[in-house]
Amino acid sequence: MRHIIHADLDAFYAAVEQLDNPDLVGKPVLVGGRPENRGVVATASYEARAFGIHSAMPMKTAAYRCPQGIIITPRFSRYKEKSLEVMSIFRDLTDLVEPLSMDEAYLDITAVIESGQKPLAVALDLKRRIFDETGLVVSVGVGTGKTVAKIGSDLDKPDGLVVVQPGEEADFLAPLAVNKLWGIGPKTAERLNDEGIQTIGDLACQSLDWFTKMFGKRANNIRNKAMGQDTDSVDVRGATKSISSETTFAGDVGNEEVLRHLVEQKAVGVARQLERNGLKGRTVKLKLRLSDFTTFTRQTTLQFHTDSEEQIKNAASTLLELELDPNRTFRLLGVGVANFEYDSETSEPTDMKERQLPLFTY
Repeated sequence: MRHIIHADLDAFYAAVEQLDNPDLVGKPVLVGGRPENRGVVATASYEARAFGIHSAMPMKTAAYRCPQGIIITPRFSRYKEKSLEVMSIFRDLTDLVEPLSMDEAYLDITAVIESGQKPLAVALDLKRRIFDETGLVVSVGVGTGKTVAKIGSDLDKPDGLVVVQPGEEADFLAPLAVNKLWGIGPKTAERLNDEGIQTIGDLACQSLDWFTKMFGKRANNIRNKAMGQDTDSVDVRGATKSISSETTFAGDVGNEEVLRHLVEQKAVGVARQLERNGLKGRTVKLKLRLSDFTTFTRQTTLQFHTDSEEQIKNAASTLLELELDPNRTFRLLGVGVANFEYDSETSEPTDMKERQLPLFTY
């Protein structure tokens, strides 16, 4: 029997800013672009979330809802440093670590449990180590599969801990909203709701024929996960596949309005690919190539998985704003979304043309 942890750092960017500047502790922190530049929120502290602020929200809206909010420009190199500290602690516990983004990962702790330790004790010790050694708070879900562990880590944030005992997976999932299940996008959830299917338990009760009509080749995968039967393994390669779209320009482009328009176009195209495949991603990436052919990628991780055109567009746009400079021109621009569900039989995204991007490139 496998034992999987999903660990997710709480309000990561904002937590790092509060860690580095104690004056920010207890205050509403908004990490992202400036409102006057059409920036969006990359991460909001929990003090800011009390005002209804969330990632991918326009910063102008966030500032209106919370005028006392402290807006901070992202420091990606610093976030990477703290992420590497946390990943090192993960790998002290087990070699089987699958990073999904800078602030979350799956850990296969089967060998640790088979050595005689209890899942709850392992999870508590991991949370303690991360706080003691990095100053950061992590929410943890533990279960026999990745789906249950991932959903568990998100249920009791911040500083959450949910352990689902073997044999209790279906009962744990049954009362939860159907859109909690990976592979169920907003439009799919809406169709299911129209058929009277509100919860994962409702979904799990449907026949295999019904699943085949609704999900096609993904039928078995979705049905098994709805029933708590998830056999996806932790991918120790830590590779993140992504749907992406990019354009190479015939000449250098420096016009900000043109670049913003292209980002919006690419984001919409990527969102539509996600929706067509019933997938939601959490990490939004922006790929840029300068006039001297220097190529780099920026990325941000949203609070929730999404296939929303607006959220992907806003996240990609704020990444672009951070790179715009009157002295810079570009030869290539691309938008991608990563950190989504994999097909359990192929370990590849379902029905997608994917392209592998570096996980920690800034």
